[in-house]
Amino acid sequence: MAEEMNSVLIEGFDPTKMLNQGMEKANEDWKQVYGAYQNQKILQAPITGIENFGAGENEKTCAIVSVGSIRGLIPMEFTGADNLRQLRGMTGKTVAFKVLNYDRETEIFTGSRLEALEQMAEITLRKVEEEDIIPAVIHHVGQHVLRADIGGIEVVIPIEDVRYGWIDNLQDEYNVGDVLKVKILSIDKEKKKVKVSSKATQENPWPNCTKRYQKGGEYVGVVSGVREYGVFINLEPGVDSLATHLKFQNVKKGDRVLIRVQNINVKEEQVRTRITRIL
Repeated sequence: MAEEMNSVLIEGFDPTKMLNQGMEKANEDWKQVYGAYQNQKILQAPITGIENFGAGENEKTCAIVSVGSIRGLIPMEFTGADNLRQLRGMTGKTVAFKVLNYDRETEIFTGSRLEALEQMAEITLRKVEEEDIIPAVIHHVGQHVLRADIGGIEVVIPIEDVRYGWIDNLQDEYNVGDVLKVKILSIDKEKKKVKVSSKATQENPWPNCTKRYQKGGEYVGVVSGVREYGVFINLEPGVDSLATHLKFQNVKKGDRVLIRVQNINVKEEQVRTRITRIL
C-alpha cells in the first residue's frame, strides 16, 4: 500500500503537510504528556467535564482535561475547588496543571492544578518587583471587587483600584477571562501576597479638568449611577460628577443629561453639579 501511495502522482501534494492521524497522532500526544511529566512542565487545557472514578471509599470526583486525544483527570482536591459547585463553575475554563502520573493501559494521566499554581507562584515571586506593570487575568467578578491571577498568585482588586471614574457595578463592565494591566504596589514573599492596582497604570484625567470644565458652565453627560445620596454623571472617560436628585423627575442609568458645574476639586477628584435638563 505504501509503495502504491508513493507511485501515485497527485497535483498539489506536499508530504510535509500530511496530517497526523490515528496512532501517529496519539503517539505525538503521549510524547507531550511524557515530556511534561519528566521535565515538570506546566500544561494548560480547558476543563471539559466532571466524572467520578474509583469505587467505595476510593471514589473521587475529578475534572476532565485533555492533551490532544489523551484524557487527563484532576482530582477535585487538586483543582483548588472546595466543593462540587465550585468545580462546576470551573468547567469550560482553561486551567494550568502538572502531570503527576500516567497509565498507558487505561490511556489516562493524572494532573494537579494546585502544584502548577505553586510552581507558577514561585517563578512569579522570583521575577517581579514593586512598580512592575504586568498582566492580570480576571477569574472572578463581583459587584465591588475583581479577583485575578498574575502567575499562580491570586490578587484582589477593589473597585476603587480598577480605574478612574465612578463604577456602578463591576459586573456590568468586566468578564471572567478579561486581561488588565496592573501595577505591583507591594510584595510579601513570605506570605505570597501581592497588592496591585489597575488604576495606577492609567493616566489621571483630573489634573486637566479645570481646562475642560469651568464653574457655571453647562455640559452634556450620561448618568452612570443612581444612589440615594445623588446621581453620578459621566462627563468623559474617568471623570464623573455627583449631582443632587431632581425634585420632580427621576433619571436612570444611561440617560443623557445637561448639567451645570457648581464646584471642581481636583485634589479630591470631585465635580459637584446640578442637572438642568434631561435630554
